[in-house]
Amino acid sequence: MSIENVGPLARLVEELGKLPGIGPRTAERLAFHLLRASKEDAEALVAAVREVKERVRPCGRCFHVSEADPCEVCSDLARDATMVCVVEQSKDLWAIEKSGAYRGHYHVLLGRIAPLEGIGADDLTIDALVRRVKAGGVREVILATNPNMEGDGTALHLARVLGPLGVRLTRIARGVPTGASIEFASRAILADAMQGRQEVK
Repeated sequence: MSIENVGPLARLVEELGKLPGIGPRTAERLAFHLLRASKEDAEALVAAVREVKERVRPCGRCFHVSEADPCEVCSDLARDATMVCVVEQSKDLWAIEKSGAYRGHYHVLLGRIAPLEGIGADDLTIDALVRRVKAGGVREVILATNPNMEGDGTALHLARVLGPLGVRLTRIARGVPTGASIEFASRAILADAMQGRQEVK
C-alpha cells in the first residue's frame, strides 16, 4: 500500500470527498490546506461542525433549520402569516430572504419528489403543509420549488393536494432575468418567459 493511501491525512481526504460537489482533487487541496492551518483554526472548524450538529434542528412548524423552535421566521410577528412560500431546502429559503422581496412565512419540504432516486411524496413534509393549510389562516401558498423536472413535478403534486383546500396557489415566475439579453437566453428560458407573461400596468 502506498504512503498516500494510509494514515489520518488519507482519512481526512476520504471524509472531505463525501461532501457534495467535492471531487478527489478538491478533497486533497482542502486536506492539505487544513494540514497547513494553525491548530486553533482547525479546532475552530471542528467546534463549528460539532455545534451545528448539536444545536441546529428543523423547526417544528416550517422545518427550516434553526436553533430555536419555532424558528426566527415563524416567531416574527411582523411577517405575514397568511402567506406560505414552499421551498425544497433551507438554502432556498436563505436565497429568497437575501432578496428582501418576501415577508411571509415558509414551509421547507426537505427535498423534492424524485422517483429515480427513490424519493416520494411521503418522504417530504407535505402532510405537515396540508395540516397547516387545513388549520386555517393561510390565504396563499407560493410554490417555489426549483424550475427543473423534479421541482416541477413536486409543484404539480402540491397543486393537486392543496387545490381542493380552497387556498390560492401561485408559482414563482421564471423567464428572462433582469439585466439579461434576450438574444443570449436559452429556448427553455424564453419559453418560460412567454408562457408567464403578465399584463402591463
